[in-house]
Amino acid sequence: MKIDYVELPAIDFAATKAFYGAAFGWTFEEWGDAYMAFSNAGLEGGFRKVSERPPRGGALVILYADDLATAEKAVMSVGGEIAERHDFPGGRRIHFHDPSGNELAIWTKA
Repeated sequence: MKIDYVELPAIDFAATKAFYGAAFGWTFEEWGDAYMAFSNAGLEGGFRKVSERPPRGGALVILYADDLATAEKAVMSVGGEIAERHDFPGGRRIHFHDPSGNELAIWTKA
């Protein structure tokens, strides 16, 4: 089997759309008040409405960028919080928090 869909929690759909749309060019379709799908992200997914920030330490969604510095600037320019930066054999990676507190990462090859 393969991963088909990714679903993340979101507190505020407007802030979530603004963040991911501006930083990465994702597009959205709202399905009522409690669900919003995203596309143009390499893998289809969605955001479900929640009232509290998600706990830390769960599954980690990792995005790929050819230019990590440009991706980091895009995240920071729309209010993303950089949680960590590190190098590893074969590449570099940053972790960031979105407006709902989800932690995601972006990596690039060395």
